[in-house]
Amino acid sequence: MRPKDTVALRELFFWRRRSSVAAVREFVRRAAEEWGLGERVDDVVLCASELATNAVLHGVPAGRGYLVRVERAEATAGLRIEVHDSGDGWDDVRVSGAGPVGSEASDESGRGLIIVNACADRWGVAVRQPGKIVWCEFTGGASLR
Repeated sequence: MRPKDTVALRELFFWRRRSSVAAVREFVRRAAEEWGLGERVDDVVLCASELATNAVLHGVPAGRGYLVRVERAEATAGLRIEVHDSGDGWDDVRVSGAGPVGSEASDESGRGLIIVNACADRWGVAVRQPGKIVWCEFTGGASLR
């Protein structure tokens, strides 16, 4: 999605707190429902939650926060979620077939990007200074079926 395709945009800053993840879910759900995204709202909210959790646990240094950006594109009738953080480690944001690189099958955590990979149509990481942007996209018709 390119900025010129954006027809609706919401962004909000959150402090690095575990409780912020629930606020991110509500923020993204409200935007998705206002835009009439239909059946995939739960997938959109789940992915936003996973990206925010990763930012809180791994991406945002203590005492800082992160930006969540949700945009709707007219040309593709798609939705993009971005989580901007100021932490390093962008090259560690990868998923192998069984889980995050370096994870074990018995690990109790570390499955967030597997969920994003399964639910979103695309996802990736972009470098920014400082930090990174982890994003995911949902494409499709007006209801994102």
